[in-house]
Order: sequence, then C-alpha cells, then structure tokens
Amino acid sequence: MKKQDIQMTVDIVVFTVHEHKLRVLLIKRGISPFKDHYALPGGFVLSKETLDAAAFRELREETGTEDVYLEQLYTFGDPKRDPRGRVVTVAYYALVPAGKSPLRAGTDAASAGWFPVAELPPLAFDHGNIIDYAVTRLRNKLEYSTVGFELLPKKFTLTALQLLHEAILGIALDKRNFRRKILSSGLLAASKEMEITGRKPARLYSFRIPR
Repeated sequence: MKKQDIQMTVDIVVFTVHEHKLRVLLIKRGISPFKDHYALPGGFVLSKETLDAAAFRELREETGTEDVYLEQLYTFGDPKRDPRGRVVTVAYYALVPAGKSPLRAGTDAASAGWFPVAELPPLAFDHGNIIDYAVTRLRNKLEYSTVGFELLPKKFTLTALQLLHEAILGIALDKRNFRRKILSSGLLAASKEMEITGRKPARLYSFRIPR
C-alpha cells in the first residue's frame, strides 16, 4: 500500500466588531490555487514549529496582527478540501478590538480587509465552513464565558457592551433585561469615570478579572 503524504496547515478566523457588525479578516490570495479568491489568513506549518507558533507567525506575516486573543477551534480534514493534495488544517480564531492593529498584505496575499460575516464574498477552500464553525463557537461562548470582553477596550459603557453582544449574536436585545442580567452577573466593576454620550454622561465599566 502506497504511503500517502499528509501536510498540515493552520487557518485563523480573525474577528473584530466595527460599525455594529461582526467582521472577519480575509486575504485575497495572490497565488494558486484559488488565486484572486478571498481566504482566511494561514499557511503551512514548518517542520520544527508548534501549531500555536505557526498561527501567530501567519498572523504576523500576512496582516501585522499579533498579541491578540487566540484559541484553537477545530481540525478540518476532508480529503478533498485542498486541490494540492491531502492537507489537514487546524483552525484557530482570534479576537481583535477594532483599530488595534493595521493590516499588512504578506508575500502571498494581494490585499486584506474586514468583511461582515453576513456578507462574505466567495471563499477559497472550505473557509466558509470554518468561518461558520467559528461564529457558532463565539456565539456559544458569549453565553457562558467572558470571551467577548476581548473585543472591547479596558473601559466601556453598558451601551457599548450591549452593542457588542448584538453584533456577535446578530439579534437585537432588550435594553432593560440585558442590563439587569449583566449587572447581576458580578463580571463588571463600575468606575468613577463617565463618558459624554448623547443627552447625559454614561458610566464607564471594566471587567473584574484581569484580562
């Protein structure tokens, strides 16, 4: 029986929230296969490299984004997912506060940009499935963890927090119920600082547990 060569890649779903929409970072590929198609940042894992190291390297090389929240998502190994041969990818997702890092097109990327998850262009490989899986993971974790705070500045208003939840979940939330639930959770610490928004100042809050 002939031995089959299997190659390993990493792909990263990088999320941010901008203009009240959950967005994902996409790279327009400058090489084949799928040249001129949009794809997730990623690439092959080097022989002496850990998966985490490969993920951070690809982020840095293709986009200039680093020092962000990064979590392993899932392994995708459909034999037909890559026309180059048997390629298994370990997917990650990263959370970047809006405006934290500039984008930089890498050596194999013609351009990069943020796209609303509900308005994605045709994608290379199985990256649409990977993004769907990442969105589901993020929405689920928002209900039982503090992962969403990674997309906020250190201090924020309750309105900003609600808008973040609405952008991720893709639904409108009742203001009174949301505030009652979040304030009773014990996750927030009220500061003495206020932010001028609209007719009256809004109190700033922070996350109790160090991020």
